[in-house]
Amino acid sequence: MEPLALLKSYLNEARRIAFLGGAGVSTESGIPDFRSETGRFRALKEFGDMPETLLSHAFFMRYPERFFTYYKSALLITDAKPNPAHDALARLEKMGKLTAVITQNIDGLHQKAGSVNVLELHGSIYRNTCMSCGERYGVEKIQEGNPVPRCACGGIVKPDVVLYGEGLDEHILNSAVQHIMEADTLIVGGTSLAVYPAAGLIEYFRGPRMALLNKSATPYDGRAGLVIRAPIGETLRTALEEL
Repeated sequence: MEPLALLKSYLNEARRIAFLGGAGVSTESGIPDFRSETGRFRALKEFGDMPETLLSHAFFMRYPERFFTYYKSALLITDAKPNPAHDALARLEKMGKLTAVITQNIDGLHQKAGSVNVLELHGSIYRNTCMSCGERYGVEKIQEGNPVPRCACGGIVKPDVVLYGEGLDEHILNSAVQHIMEADTLIVGGTSLAVYPAAGLIEYFRGPRMALLNKSATPYDGRAGLVIRAPIGETLRTALEEL
């Protein structure tokens, strides 16, 4: 069976789909992947360090002004629009087939497309919290001209994103595991499956149908019943036609 036809059959037969996605879902909306070779080269050239250093908890605490300069230029993108991948997943949820979108992205595009049950493993640029008093702020606080955003109490306002050296939210992680364990179909898209612990979530899947949609090879290609190396947006949009 042709790959797209097989994906259509997966979606047609599915009753409980879990989706696990990464940066490749958002690159089709024009959001660059800071972990890509291009992103790493830019970080090193313009900021003198790799993204893993610039976006680490230790770097944030020691050099907050440098952290925010890089963060605002590389991650704080609010004008992007959902692409066909986001739209297709929102449609699958409305159809009652998709139980959860589990994403490594922090851009909020799944919610903009209409998805409701979105588990953001690495947090969101739209949530920000004062480290001193706990006051919460929207993204506008970070977009202000101050080199380091500060609360009315004087404390630094930290984006609710998971930095290198920080752990994932246990509640969100456990919920993701539960959805994957209960799914009969797992769609993995736009991720190289190289970032842990997110990549390790695949180990919890016990269902009969797993599709891996990514432009490049991943360490888990041999585990999937279907591998499609093509843009995820067009792939999902085509697969949902006449479903």
